[in-house]
Amino acid sequence: MMTSMSTKTPAEASVATDLASAIASDAASDVTLDTVQTLLQHYAPTAGLASTIAATPAGASIGERLRKNPFVLAPMAGVSNAAYRLMARAGGAAWATTEMVSVAGLHFESKKTWELVLPDAAEPDIVVQLFGSKPSQFAEAAEAISQRLGSRLLALDINMACPVPKVTRKGEGSALLSDAPLACDIVRAVREHTSVEVTAKIRLGRTPDVFVACEFAQQLEDAGIAALGVHGRFASQLYRGQSDWQAVDKVARSVTLPVIASGDIFTANATFDMLNKTACAGCYIARGSYGNPWIFADARSLLRAQQSSSVQQDDSVAQAQQPPEHPLRSRLAAFELHIRLLQATGAPLVCARSLAAWYLRGIPQAASYRQQAVQCTTQEQYLDLLDTIRKECCDHA
Repeated sequence: MMTSMSTKTPAEASVATDLASAIASDAASDVTLDTVQTLLQHYAPTAGLASTIAATPAGASIGERLRKNPFVLAPMAGVSNAAYRLMARAGGAAWATTEMVSVAGLHFESKKTWELVLPDAAEPDIVVQLFGSKPSQFAEAAEAISQRLGSRLLALDINMACPVPKVTRKGEGSALLSDAPLACDIVRAVREHTSVEVTAKIRLGRTPDVFVACEFAQQLEDAGIAALGVHGRFASQLYRGQSDWQAVDKVARSVTLPVIASGDIFTANATFDMLNKTACAGCYIARGSYGNPWIFADARSLLRAQQSSSVQQDDSVAQAQQPPEHPLRSRLAAFELHIRLLQATGAPLVCARSLAAWYLRGIPQAASYRQQAVQCTTQEQYLDLLDTIRKECCDHA
């Protein structure tokens, strides 16, 4: 296992470095940079997506990046793998964040955990989200990840929002909302062992009767975080009910750092409303990106329309600039690209079952096609299904 920086011997450090390098080599050998770039160049234009992934401005702070593009792919456990992140970046996301990464898993040198950290060769940069409860393990993780990713690491994000019981019962995720001193110790431990900015993601509190987000956010700001994601629900709600944007706005006005809103941002117009009706600097887009990688570019189009309008913060701008409906051919092309990226990046093809539900939503015979997708076990079978859908739904439309 990894030891603390103060006690790790040269031999132990060498073993840890060799392990990380070996994992990275294995991941890189699965697919070359050229392979993913070729897929993007061939399929992205038909899907209405960018054919190249542009790096974020070098040396820019989180706040500066958000001023240029405030729409960010949120970290999603079991969803935001490399293929998903590439689709979001091709769709216009400012940056993308990994799935939650366990600092305990890194401490015990879990290969599967390291695989969540390492970006695909085609990703120019990335934010890594960490979760845990031990400052020493956060410090180890920050140092190891910073060394391994180098300039490709944009920031380290600390998860203090996950409401899932298997996480919170260990004092991790949203459980940290009940222990501000520990949360701040974690922030300081990470900052001391990385040169990149450190951010955090929180909820309004553990339960609706205890709203702690404003005071908690202020304490995290004092501890040195550079930006804060705020989900507008309490942990006990999980994802039930509605996200409280007024409460998120209250948190944003309680601190001086950039706040990124999260929760119920399902459409480009919702991002427009969030930015206009709150003091937030950006939007974390999570479930709104399911089967809709265009949401980031659509949101930016609305924002540009507002900025060029003489009337600021006018809902009529959003209404007049309603994002166009993406035609079925584009949706199917995006689905095909996403499937090919799954295989190219080494992700399990079973992920495509969820993709089928998302990309095929609302089309004729969608239920039948989803049932057929569940039976697919190879990329070729998925591509055959897509050909069938094109013939039945596009050629005769």
